[in-house]
Amino acid sequence: MSTVLIEATDVTKHYEKRERGSSGFTAVNGISFALTQGEAFGFLGPNGAGKSSTMRMIGCISPVTSGRLRVLGMDPAVDGRKIRARIGVVPQDDALDSELTVLENLLIYGRYFGLSKTEIAERSAELLEFAQLEEKAKERVERLSGGMRRRLTIARSLINNPEILLLDEPTTGLDPQARHVLWDRLFRLKQQGVTLVLTTHYMDEAEQLCDRLMVMDRGLIVGEGSPRGLIADHVTREVLELRFAIDEQEAAAAELQRSGVADRLELLPDRALCYTDDGEASLAKVHALGLQPITALVRRSTLEDVFLRLTGRTLVD
Repeated sequence: MSTVLIEATDVTKHYEKRERGSSGFTAVNGISFALTQGEAFGFLGPNGAGKSSTMRMIGCISPVTSGRLRVLGMDPAVDGRKIRARIGVVPQDDALDSELTVLENLLIYGRYFGLSKTEIAERSAELLEFAQLEEKAKERVERLSGGMRRRLTIARSLINNPEILLLDEPTTGLDPQARHVLWDRLFRLKQQGVTLVLTTHYMDEAEQLCDRLMVMDRGLIVGEGSPRGLIADHVTREVLELRFAIDEQEAAAAELQRSGVADRLELLPDRALCYTDDGEASLAKVHALGLQPITALVRRSTLEDVFLRLTGRTLVD
């Protein structure tokens, strides 16, 4: 059996009131999960779901309010320093020393872990190659592109050879090419046995990188499983998307609801989503009703469909 590296049992994080009249709030509300060695585990959820609070507790930055949390078999409240020496953290903001060179960022960061100069030099050379930044070693960070900065941040987090790598929104703001390069680097780390724990708002990223996902909403776990497993459990195999003319939309929506053309119907301001195992058959039923959509698209269900079903479509600031 795989070794459990992170185990949470009924973990809660409550923030006390910060101003008069406020009663504080509970960011994480009694969640339980376990992460095993070598897996890539992702936290999904809207803003305020509790993802970052959970990551901060795992990273020994924020204490648990109640419940039991163990990281690498240790208690973060007691063994925080020992845990931090064996994990790597990639924050949402790069927080690099922009006036230093790429190599200097690695050399200086290595000293924080008490590594010898020889070890730091060897690790830095390996990480520059891993991050595809050998040619930029003497370049000042302020001159790097966003994708290069992100690769350097990940390389820097690996200077201590961590067993667990925590990544908070690792590819936010990057263009598609840079995202794919980062995905490749992270996949290589997983192949080397590093346990990845990440938060992301990109559903394709979660599907590409993660063996297992936990969907959070308002501090609770609302779904858990593999990407394909979550899709199978919570949505149908296909989705039929229909758009109608504005003056026909209301009547078409009412007819679709009465007719039962799909297992589940979701009406949005601009289109109707018909969740079904056979999108073409459902489209034939729509035409048989005499409805003529402007556009009709049959597609496979995605992780985004799961996410929106479990957490809703309401915007959260």
